Amino acid sequence: MFGNLGMWEMLIILFIVMLLFGARRLPEIGGSLGKGIREFKGSLKEVEGELKELGGSDAPDDSVQQEENQKEEA
Repeated sequence: MFGNLGMWEMLIILFIVMLLFGARRLPEIGGSLGKGIREFKGSLKEVEGELKELGGSDAPDDSVQQEENQKEEA
């Protein structure tokens, strides 16, 4: 989830954030961040639903993939 960040790196980042924003504002910042993530996920689901209604697919068409493979071989 956090890439290559280890426990110590995350603790250092948390410490720096606490120094910058203060312990009192952290819950407010966390709540705003969570709300933003929820809104983003909701928008993403709406777009996926619209694509499915239009007959779109998440996966590329097989014929397109075959054409790309033929171009690479040539």
